Amino acid sequence: MKLESGFENRRGRLEMVSLMDVMFLILAFFIYSIFSMTVHHGLRVNLPGGTGETQREEPVVVSIAADGTLALNRRMFSDEDALVEAILKMGSADTSVLIAADRDSKLGLGISLLEKMQRSGISKVAFQVDRKKP
Repeated sequence: MKLESGFENRRGRLEMVSLMDVMFLILAFFIYSIFSMTVHHGLRVNLPGGTGETQREEPVVVSIAADGTLALNRRMFSDEDALVEAILKMGSADTSVLIAADRDSKLGLGISLLEKMQRSGISKVAFQVDRKKP
């Protein structure tokens, strides 16, 4: 004797509610991971406005704070010569350096740092600006 349970003729179906829940969780995961992928290697400074190009390679970031404090990838330096020596130890003279100076920092410090880098043979130096500010 063959008993029928009623499930023999039913087709399989895809539950959309659970699939949508999983997709929203994946979307939320990717949004949070994008926010954590932004990397800034310097100190937080108030950048001056200007136009500039986006660099393609990962530069060495030198930060000049408003009080004149120098930092290389968040490592503090008190002397410009020691900072230039540390840049040369990190890579070759072909290393690209990005100077992120605070809007209120002294111009003379940035110019003297730029001159010492040039004398040491570092040729790829750029100043970071904020495109949003006038």
